[in-house]
Amino acid sequence: MRQIPVDTSSAVVMVAKTPKAKVRDRRTGEIATDMETGAQLMTVDVMFAANEEVEILSVTVPEPGITGELSMGTPVALTGLVARPWENDFNGQRRHGIAFRAVAVTSLADVTAATGSKAA
Repeated sequence: MRQIPVDTSSAVVMVAKTPKAKVRDRRTGEIATDMETGAQLMTVDVMFAANEEVEILSVTVPEPGITGELSMGTPVALTGLVARPWENDFNGQRRHGIAFRAVAVTSLADVTAATGSKAA
């Protein structure tokens, strides 16, 4: 599957919705896991602001990649963010979209607080 790296260097990224377990099968409640490491996958909704546009992205990340307190409004860094186009047929209808995945989502709240306290 094709992966497209996403440049986050000029973006402002903040948590829009706290992390939750990614469900693989809604009927059974089975939680999704990383095929390579077996780690539980989490979904974090983030506000991604760049080029005077703002979008809410749902980012999948392995649970060990979630670092720090990620409450609503927390500024974060997205490490290794990639976009993956997808397409499937469901009940005779063709659906498509873009899935986002990151290696890590790291809180920048501690970094911001430390920087702010040095300036005072």
